[in-house]
Amino acid sequence: MEAVAVRQIIAKEGEVLITGLPYRKGETVQIIVFLQPTTPSPRARLTVRHLRRSGLIGMWQDRDDIGDSAAYARQLREQAQRRGDVHYDFPR
Repeated sequence: MEAVAVRQIIAKEGEVLITGLPYRKGETVQIIVFLQPTTPSPRARLTVRHLRRSGLIGMWQDRDDIGDSAAYARQLREQAQRRGDVHYDFPR
């Protein structure tokens, strides 16, 4: 079985026009349509300057209920990883 991939953007509700296929009149083809997931836009790189201005650095410094912020962050990550409905795909 030979497969030909064609990507189209739906221009009219519920319709797709496919042209330029390498088949001849009278040949039988099977057409299966998959919804293509949208590609997320590339994220801008976060520089040290942006990170410093973001307010993330030192955001826990004035909290009395957090003693060791590194230990607290580690605890939050471990809790999130134990949740059954959350799946993380961290680069290795």
